[in-house]
Amino acid sequence: MATRFTASQSVEIAVPEQPIHIQHYLRQPQRLVKALADNTRTQQLSEEVFRLKMRPLSFMSLSIQPTVDMRVWAESNGIIYLRSLGCEILGFEYINQRFALNLKGHLSPKEFSTGTRLQGRADLEVLVDLPPPFSFTPKPILEATGNGLLKSVLLSVKQRLLNQLLADYRYWVISQTKDRELDSDSTELPILNAE
Repeated sequence: MATRFTASQSVEIAVPEQPIHIQHYLRQPQRLVKALADNTRTQQLSEEVFRLKMRPLSFMSLSIQPTVDMRVWAESNGIIYLRSLGCEILGFEYINQRFALNLKGHLSPKEFSTGTRLQGRADLEVLVDLPPPFSFTPKPILEATGNGLLKSVLLSVKQRLLNQLLADYRYWVISQTKDRELDSDSTELPILNAE
């Protein structure tokens, strides 16, 4: 019988004012993926689909390492959406065949009199048919442990987002403004005639 675990996490980030609005930055979902996860654990499969190898998770005496395929895309209004497409548990075939992960999330810029804020939410659900030793564990204990594990996963993603997103946004703005300056400088250079 499958056991269901769930967790949700909300986030709100005050965005410092920059020469380029964060809405333009958010139209590049691959940048958000880089802010969410270490480059060594992500692989871009297509323009909007990414494979994320999660850190190993310990659940009671089990240690599993999910690999999740996610679609991350941006709407023209700057809202980014995230949906899991599939999941694989490497090295644990029994669990892999009886494991389903569903992740949904969004992040959107909102304008306030005090400035722009990013508001988002992620909902994570796991359905798993646990192997026999765990079927004898009382369901409330299993659910409390599993829900706590999912909550800690979302909390670590939130912390990384809080630490990395604004730093990457600042870096992106600097690189964009430098590119523009170089473009405007090059148009002002005199053309030399090669004689």
